[in-house]
Amino acid sequence: MDLTGVKNFFDKHQTLTAWGKLGLLIVIAVVVCFILLKLERKLAAKWLAKHSGINARFTDRIIRFVIIFIATMWVIMSSEITRDFGASLFQGTAVLAAIAGFAAKPVLSDMFCGFMISATKPFNIGDRIELDDGTAGVVKDITIRHVVLQGIDTLKIIIPNSEINSRRITNLSHQTTTRSIHFRFQVGLASNVSLAKEVIKTAVSESPCSVPRSGEEYSPVYFMKYTNDGLEMGTTVYYEPTYPTEVVRDDINCRVNRALNAAKIEIPYSYTNVIMNPDPMPGEEA
Repeated sequence: MDLTGVKNFFDKHQTLTAWGKLGLLIVIAVVVCFILLKLERKLAAKWLAKHSGINARFTDRIIRFVIIFIATMWVIMSSEITRDFGASLFQGTAVLAAIAGFAAKPVLSDMFCGFMISATKPFNIGDRIELDDGTAGVVKDITIRHVVLQGIDTLKIIIPNSEINSRRITNLSHQTTTRSIHFRFQVGLASNVSLAKEVIKTAVSESPCSVPRSGEEYSPVYFMKYTNDGLEMGTTVYYEPTYPTEVVRDDINCRVNRALNAAKIEIPYSYTNVIMNPDPMPGEEA
């Protein structure tokens, strides 16, 4: 079989040959990536079923990223077109290199902070956390770029790893099977403190959402401080993770409000007295 004609054709159309090779490399990379990622998902599903912690989730995301990154770099370095293009683009072009480094800085920062979160575990999958800016939710997932929080109803809050790593975090369920919320209620200055404490404690204990502290008894109610409007009472409510935090807040607040009203205990509120002078001042018209 005479292949001289085919050889002459490719010798005259080297650019076409290079593009064809690039296309073949892309197809191979996509197929291999698809197979490896599918295999990784099956293995990860079995692994995450036994190890559902945040470090296991982050490791799973890193492995996926490495597979895709290696496949992409293999295509770039194996093809004459992309290899020459990259060399000609960045050769002696320090500005472009600086721009590329600056653009990659947020990605690398998020990835590094993801490693830190995974290693130190200030929270875990399923924990309810609150940030110092008021953002709150249940930790559902972590990727190499961000943490996913489940808010109320269908709300999902996506926060970059670098941002959440730099904030003060309140973990409502750190290393415990139950969660907790600290409630504060105000009663009137003339209220019977002992009665108010007993009414609040009874309302909390009767809630189907609350559970005893450490399996023993419900948290006591404390007289926290005097305020401009009344007396501030505080207590901690423990509850199972099966109850959404918003449901617990609503139920406890409603029960305590009804109980205080039933016991004739004043619930103070801010108001302003305005005094009108009916008599005109000297020199003013009536």
